[in-house]
Amino acid sequence: MIELDNITKVYKAGRTEILALRGINCLIKKGEMVAITGPSGSGKSTLMNIIGCLDKPTSGEYRLDGIEVSTLNDNKLAEIRNKKIGFVFQSFNLLSRTTALANVEVPLIYGGSGSRRQRASQALESVGLAHRAKHRPSELAGGEQQRVAIARALVNNPSLILADEPTGNLDTQTSKEIMLLFKQLNQQGITIVLVTHEPYIAAYTQRTIKIRDGQIEALG
Repeated sequence: MIELDNITKVYKAGRTEILALRGINCLIKKGEMVAITGPSGSGKSTLMNIIGCLDKPTSGEYRLDGIEVSTLNDNKLAEIRNKKIGFVFQSFNLLSRTTALANVEVPLIYGGSGSRRQRASQALESVGLAHRAKHRPSELAGGEQQRVAIARALVNNPSLILADEPTGNLDTQTSKEIMLLFKQLNQQGITIVLVTHEPYIAAYTQRTIKIRDGQIEALG
């Protein structure tokens, strides 16, 4: 599903060039659950941004579901993000003044989809939060907020979920519950790629890709 061929990423800060990724070659198959690990500054979040079509590589080729996406324009990338990819972040990124249900509807609004309320309700039910649909984020525990974020990622029926430190703001027990939810989603056929620095979180996945200094150190 994900094919990365000699991917590099260079950032410029004034006259200085920072080589964040140094020739990444990687294949992730449809239906896999994979962890990307590495120390701070290793390039794992940069790699995740490229996989998620949030950023473009400086050089190299990236194919998602057989589509060469590294050369697409911003509008095409936005379309792929909306239809194929669900995002889950460490900080949940929920709208504080609206309900859980309305938060889950947001991707449907951007995509101009119909039956928004019904689809959002089904997504909340799939993560066990149908009974909390009318609550605002401030009325939800951290694990519940992350479940809302996962429901939001699921509402467009993506084939790929990208999770960047999805348990970083959660206690150990809640983190385990969230990871079990990810495993259930993976068993339903969704490809899941997550960034984590916690070995016990990576252990929930089928294999681990370790990155250091912008290069793959070990490919599980």
